[in-house]
Amino acid sequence: MAVKIRLKRIGMKKHPFYRVVVTDGRNPRDGNFIEEIGTYDPMKQPAEIKIDNEKALSWMKKGAQPSDTVRVLLKKTGAIQADAGK
Repeated sequence: MAVKIRLKRIGMKKHPFYRVVVTDGRNPRDGNFIEEIGTYDPMKQPAEIKIDNEKALSWMKKGAQPSDTVRVLLKKTGAIQADAGK
């Protein structure tokens, strides 16, 4: 089972709001999920990011792969360090 950490959209049309969830990679974007670990509101200035860093790190240690967008959000919250080699 390929576990992913990705965004689940729950906002209205033209007003996005996302939950950061851990899910099986085969599930659809807004389908079933294993655990919710945070929220992301891009409509606020500045964007509001609330992620439980401990849960995110524990899932990544178990092999969960964050999506590109979630990886950027985790870097902004300090859960993961920016890659020094890039």
